[in-house]
Amino acid sequence: MNQGNNKKILMISTDRKVFEKGSDVRRRFILYGSLVEELHVIVFAKKSLLFKQERISENVFLYPTNSSSKLKYMYDATKIGCNITGINLITTQDPFETGIVGVELARKLKTRLEIQIHTDFLSKYFKKWDIKNVFRVFLGKYVLKKADCIRVVSNRIKTSIKVALPHISVTPIVLPVFIDINKIKNTPISVDLHKEYPQFDHISLMVSRLEKEKDIKRVIKIFSKIVRNYPKSGLVIVGNGSQRKSLESAVNTLKLTENVIFEGWQEDIVKLVSYYKSADLFINSSLYEGYGRTLVEALASGTSVLSTDVGVATEIGSDIFRTDEELYKKVVEYIDGKEGNVRLKTYPYRNEEEYLLTMKDGWNRCCRCN
Repeated sequence: MNQGNNKKILMISTDRKVFEKGSDVRRRFILYGSLVEELHVIVFAKKSLLFKQERISENVFLYPTNSSSKLKYMYDATKIGCNITGINLITTQDPFETGIVGVELARKLKTRLEIQIHTDFLSKYFKKWDIKNVFRVFLGKYVLKKADCIRVVSNRIKTSIKVALPHISVTPIVLPVFIDINKIKNTPISVDLHKEYPQFDHISLMVSRLEKEKDIKRVIKIFSKIVRNYPKSGLVIVGNGSQRKSLESAVNTLKLTENVIFEGWQEDIVKLVSYYKSADLFINSSLYEGYGRTLVEALASGTSVLSTDVGVATEIGSDIFRTDEELYKKVVEYIDGKEGNVRLKTYPYRNEEEYLLTMKDGWNRCCRCN
């Protein structure tokens, strides 16, 4: 795939897992390198993490900012980028801090700029939970006006940009993240939730970061009503985050310790797929999503998905709820035996190679390379 790829790409990222040998992120960046002549990746990182500049494949180079504080990420990243020559295209992980670095480097290096957007930052809920996000919305709008190309992961984000920035000159291109659907479908069940928790007749599953914007407490409160009539119904929550103690406290207060299980995060994707496949229902209560990876994974596993109207939820075939009353009613319907949609309605890639070729084409168009 490397033949004839004479582009030199500079990527600005915050994903420090690329420094972990054997990680999926590292593998993915090496694959991106197969599309170009050289891929240079600057990663926001504190000096205390002790990351070092390294070459992880023949043509993929990593540069940690090694900053003394988060406040210096942008300055240090810009300084490093100015010393990398021959760049045809700069691509940034988001339209916020990495986007600002991209704008400055594109100006200094006199090259083109692609901005990636993985979250629905123009949702009214994005700035509700974090005061920093109010500033990030301002940054995002400014950065998008400077971009030569914009890559988004869903039609929802594309639409929100058109509404918020109707006079923007660049039309966003939709390029969803890659998920190995065939691998999920062909992965056998190694851990059966019903065998792990035989006390439950019906198991609802949530897989999520435990943060305020995921609104998991809403589902827990609904389950306090459900178990009154369905005492053998269980809710298994997979994930970690800043809200875990608050959520556990809510479970204790509502006397749901026998019905709600906190599993913590699962790094083992095979085990996670087994959870999807052996659950009776997957629930997502997020207030906003750029894409909704877990929704795709759950439907690919053959499990019905009940979700708020976020990301790609509607277009892939999720059952949508908008109110607490709808959520309660729909969960009860599934417990009573409702046969929901268990088929992923739409997914753009047949395999990873097709995804990579689509990304390569996007980069070619953006940098106007042959």
